[in-house]
Amino acid sequence: MYINSDNYYGDNRISTALLLAAGTGIRLFPLTKNSPKCLTLVNEKSILERLVNNLKKQGFKRLVIVTGYKSECIMDFLGSNSGGLSIEYIHSPLYRTTNNIYSLWIARNIINEPFVLLESDLVLNTSLLDEMVFPDKIAVAKMEPWLNGTTVSVNRQNQITEFHKGTTETYTDIRYKTVNIYSFSLSSWQAVVKKLDYYISVGSINCYYETVFTEMVADKSLSFESVSFDQKPWYEIDTINDLAEAEKLFPVESKIELKLEKTCA
Repeated sequence: MYINSDNYYGDNRISTALLLAAGTGIRLFPLTKNSPKCLTLVNEKSILERLVNNLKKQGFKRLVIVTGYKSECIMDFLGSNSGGLSIEYIHSPLYRTTNNIYSLWIARNIINEPFVLLESDLVLNTSLLDEMVFPDKIAVAKMEPWLNGTTVSVNRQNQITEFHKGTTETYTDIRYKTVNIYSFSLSSWQAVVKKLDYYISVGSINCYYETVFTEMVADKSLSFESVSFDQKPWYEIDTINDLAEAEKLFPVESKIELKLEKTCA
């Protein structure tokens, strides 16, 4: 029997996104000398513009952005609304001395609903968010030589069983790289906030939020279902080389495509 996913999930479909964009993007210097990393152009269209378009096409209504470095550039570029997407900002004054755990923590009072968490250095095809708009998901891709960072183990039910620091250790199971896109139900977010409060209270402001997720998945106070991004167009841009590879995946749009986009907008 065919089930229309929109009707089946009903009110569980998420319409709020949290975008972390406070970092200095030092590995992309000099492109980030005068603007934040998310405004770096990928074949004539910035990472930020691409992400905002992804969200609008998926029906998101609210976007909260944590800013830091060159925050005024982001605010000037987007304003407070983009095609029906309401945009709000939280500035992190400690962006030079903190990491993404702090950026996530300072959003605790402004978000009180299910949401999708994204990092602002990602480019992806909009269809990759089809399953991410439902609660308690994590985007993953099988490890490849060009990937680095946090990995996870996944069981046969597509549930995350363990987070792993780094990608250099040897292992026998299939490891999956986190794509840095997560979705949370309200109850999951409330549990995460309690753990974030503890980490910040003891001064752990310069670590990654994956540290919190690792601990919570281990003690079963948080669970994620994996969503595979394997063999699909996405890229995380940290360096000049990353940018070059991303531009291969996301070529310049033709004038015909641009005209159609403007006509349908």
